[in-house]
Amino acid sequence: IENNEANRRAYRDLLFRTTGFGKYISGVIMFDETFNQKAVGGRTKMTELIQKAKSLPGIKVDCGAKPLSNFPGETITEGLDNLPARMKAYAENGATFAKWRAVIDINTSANIPSQYAINANAAALARYAAICQEYGIVPIVEPEVLMDGDHSIDVCYQVTEQSLYALFSALYEAKVDLEGIVLKPNMVISGKKNKNRASAEQVAEQTVKCLKAAVPSSVQTIAFLSGGQSDVEATEHLHLINAGNKLPWNVTYSYGRALQAAAISTWGGKQDNVKAAQAVLLHRAKMNTLAAQGKWSAALEADGQSTVKLAA
Repeated sequence: IENNEANRRAYRDLLFRTTGFGKYISGVIMFDETFNQKAVGGRTKMTELIQKAKSLPGIKVDCGAKPLSNFPGETITEGLDNLPARMKAYAENGATFAKWRAVIDINTSANIPSQYAINANAAALARYAAICQEYGIVPIVEPEVLMDGDHSIDVCYQVTEQSLYALFSALYEAKVDLEGIVLKPNMVISGKKNKNRASAEQVAEQTVKCLKAAVPSSVQTIAFLSGGQSDVEATEHLHLINAGNKLPWNVTYSYGRALQAAAISTWGGKQDNVKAAQAVLLHRAKMNTLAAQGKWSAALEADGQSTVKLAA
């Protein structure tokens, strides 16, 4: 599908007009283009479509990960310049929450990540979160440890725990109200290139262990990123994290690819496929919502997929 504004508008319009969208999806993280964009037809703003669906509009405010000086292979997320002014404008125009993503890569042969990179990104996340709260916007705080590479689940655990310790130390120093944030972390998972990847049960066990060790109970909500996991894999992991575990937080999902990949593939840029793509999106959202309640199963997944195929 050609990546142009018309196609991006048509795809977003398809998503936000899905019947039942707000039943499973409580908020939408938008780029600046989306936040100011009109829906198909030019009369309604995208933010208005989201609100009509009984969902909340949010905004991505970071400017992306850039090379970190003197630390080859590591990055720092930029965007703090003029952030107070931008945040004020977003709040005045209906944004209820925001998102900032820090990127922590793992490369054991190059001794990456360094403590400096972890600390620098934690400090930026904390400053961003403080600015959000100053303007009445809920900050989604996203310290993503990437699952690229061939590292083991044990290495991922170590780096994730290290990153979360640094993050909450920085948030405390910045006087951020932890009850007023949403934490968006990675799951503790093997690198995609690892030949002996951990099982779904191991991912759930190690993720819960890591969160209990590093995340204060005053945090209200943890909304996992999918980070390159497949659709069903991300759903199963979320289910196992919630099922049978007594957790002090509301543990849910904030997925990109794992929520949308099947929908955009089904759509293919063709108007005739809109209803089928919406059915696929709704199925995926429903499965993840069940997983967030610890009520998902492979049988429900299969039944739902059959229903989607019949509807399409």
